[in-house]
Amino acid sequence: MTEQGGYWASGNWRVTDGKAEEFINRWTEFLSWTKDANDGFEAARLIRDLQDPDHFVSFASWRDPESMGAWKDQPEFAEHFDGCRALCTDMQGGGYQLVQAI
Repeated sequence: MTEQGGYWASGNWRVTDGKAEEFINRWTEFLSWTKDANDGFEAARLIRDLQDPDHFVSFASWRDPESMGAWKDQPEFAEHFDGCRALCTDMQGGGYQLVQAI
């Protein structure tokens, strides 16, 4: 059995200058919907670069890869994700599995 947070969705977001607060609000709405509508979701965090306030990294932990995949397959996912992505000049994302924790 995998410990809590064994599977992760992560995003590396480069937000358009002047759009950071709007991005934070949209990301919060996106992950609030995720929490309410998706079985297997555990927790999410959005962190901001101290040296570059337009750079954010997000992490969402999932019970299993099937739950994470089902989240991305929902029509509402694209709506919320695209709303965040529209405020960015670049976004790189992926799915990950925890292999070591200290």
